[in-house]
Amino acid sequence: MSLLPESASFEELVQDYFLAVRGAGLMLSALDTELVTAWAQEGVPFEVVARGISRSAEKALWDARPGEPVLRSLRACRRQVETEIRKYRDLSAGQGEEERPASSKKRPARSWEEVRHARLCAALRALTERETALAPRVHRLLDTVLACVPREPAAMDQQEAWALMVLLRALPFTERRTVWRDARTGEQQLMTARARRVARRFRLQAAVRRRLDMKET
Repeated sequence: MSLLPESASFEELVQDYFLAVRGAGLMLSALDTELVTAWAQEGVPFEVVARGISRSAEKALWDARPGEPVLRSLRACRRQVETEIRKYRDLSAGQGEEERPASSKKRPARSWEEVRHARLCAALRALTERETALAPRVHRLLDTVLACVPREPAAMDQQEAWALMVLLRALPFTERRTVWRDARTGEQQLMTARARRVARRFRLQAAVRRRLDMKET
């Protein structure tokens, strides 16, 4: 999700991703930096925090005026990020419990990735009812790209991104062009090339979801 080197710290990854998605700025404020430090102490993967940021940004994206940042501060993402952290920790705790007796009727706990994967597959199956022309492509996705559940958050992000790009390519040319145009609306020219790529990827995925009426899983 980030284009920083693998040696980058959690704080650097979060700052890089937030500023790219925001579409403006070179560094975080002192208050936002304190917030990132607190999230780092939670010990969750960067992708969990990035997911909260992207969900907050996507909700605000279509209401932002031209030339205005999608988010004014990282604190605007706090509620969504901390919701994602809580979900991740709760699911991880369930995975860490001792195995239940064979007689137990309760379902085994699912991982954060398993929950996201199940929601993505459900959203795609629902899509086939709204967009029948996409049904063959969706079924191939379910049988190939989505056949296995990723074991890491980064792999889950990549799997979802691949699925969205496959669906984008399946749209008629005029619709693809509209989605691409929407994704580039509000792009800041003062951003670095690296940040521009991250921002464009975020906006493109958001535009595809919007066109297909798919909520982020």
